[in-house]
Amino acid sequence: MSSSLQTFKIEADVQCADRPITVDEFLELFDENAQAELIDGTVVFDMAARFDHEMTFHFLYNLLSLYVERYNLGIVLGSRSLIRIDPYTGLMPDILFIRADRKQIIGEKEIKGSPDLVVEIISPGESRPDVIRKQVKYESAGVRELWLIDRPHGEVRAFRLGSDERFREMRIEGGILRSDVINGFWVKTDWLLADPEDMPKALDALEEIEGKSEGNAKRDERRK
Repeated sequence: MSSSLQTFKIEADVQCADRPITVDEFLELFDENAQAELIDGTVVFDMAARFDHEMTFHFLYNLLSLYVERYNLGIVLGSRSLIRIDPYTGLMPDILFIRADRKQIIGEKEIKGSPDLVVEIISPGESRPDVIRKQVKYESAGVRELWLIDRPHGEVRAFRLGSDERFREMRIEGGILRSDVINGFWVKTDWLLADPEDMPKALDALEEIEGKSEGNAKRDERRK
């Protein structure tokens, strides 16, 4: 299957040593407040987050944390948690989820394994090649599910890891994205793309999720 190619101008603040640096060296050079990632041995710095980015993060992080804690499913971590992808790449996604039975991969300074869910909230300064590069890295690391919230382009995409260890795009039906790795959890894409003043409160969204999930469960039970 052929693909069309586009040319992009990429603008990013980077720091290059006289050789590629490793994740271990990166962790020694930079602390958790550095706002930087390591990609193929090169340090890439993030720009300050916009208000709508931060509000999307807080809404989804709070909603996901409430749901996961209520059902004792695992742990949700925020944007300062580094995932060791390979010896020369360490990424810090906006949100990640790790199942309760896999908490042993969480280290003091890094995640030493693949999270079950990774969420990236794309900023206007990130080009499509930047996003695709991260998608490839997460796929190679074995992340089971990836959500990309692209507010600049008004779209949400999600991918699950198949048996061939390749990402396959998930279907979003009726504007609802349902997680495969967090049982019963779903979100409306409108919630994730809404203007900050129009976003629901996390507790209100949780009530709607649980109400509809319980209703679906009862309908499924009646069908048996």
